[in-house]
Amino acid sequence: MTSSTPDLLSEGSKPRHVAIIMDGNNRWAKSRGQSGIRGHHAGVEAVRAVIRRAVEQEIETLTLFAFSSENWRRPPAEVEALMQLFQLALQREVKKLHRYGIRLSVIGDRDGLPSVVRKHIDKAEELTADNTRLHLVIAANYGGQWDIACAARRLAERVADGEISPQDIDEACLGKSMCLASDAPVDLCIRTSGEQRISNFMLWQMAYAELYFTSVLWPDFGADAFDAALLDFAGRKRRFGRTDDQVEGANA
Repeated sequence: MTSSTPDLLSEGSKPRHVAIIMDGNNRWAKSRGQSGIRGHHAGVEAVRAVIRRAVEQEIETLTLFAFSSENWRRPPAEVEALMQLFQLALQREVKKLHRYGIRLSVIGDRDGLPSVVRKHIDKAEELTADNTRLHLVIAANYGGQWDIACAARRLAERVADGEISPQDIDEACLGKSMCLASDAPVDLCIRTSGEQRISNFMLWQMAYAELYFTSVLWPDFGADAFDAALLDFAGRKRRFGRTDDQVEGANA
């Protein structure tokens, strides 16, 4: 981290919620003549580095896109290896997260995950439930469209049960039924590997997120690369529908 980073990352210019699409593991491995799963293993160290930096920068929520609902289309051997890696990471890393005061949550369709993985998720969430230093969220078997559909289904069930009327449903009502409803909306979304799309990730929560795309492959994305994204965010002017004059007046 450069000496200027702490000054630029003042409370007003710091994202509360950072979401990352961790992309490029396979390309990283292929460029080295290795198997794709070696790239996923290498990406674990990048995860550790980003978590450490998020804690140091006092980020409130860090959400990592680990496995999308579309990733089941990948070769079966790779999917199985990814599930095994996820289970191994839960076994090895959770106690360390707990020692550092990090709360772990997993969002996504858990019913589609292997039962042994679900058991480790439950244990990890229970162990870290009261921690407040950082909320680390892992999106696994997750899709933004799935998230919105689930929220709509919950509200439809409440209407059918007579708890609410259709007229009660607005943006705020729907938002309360989404994943991470109690967390701040995503301020900054980072995608590695040079791809410039959000790939069905947190469509609702990223309505006003700043998007940051980098050509760095995920296993090479360390603390310095994370700092670069945070510094770029600090220089953005966020309007939320207002004019420049209104924003400047509010910040005066």
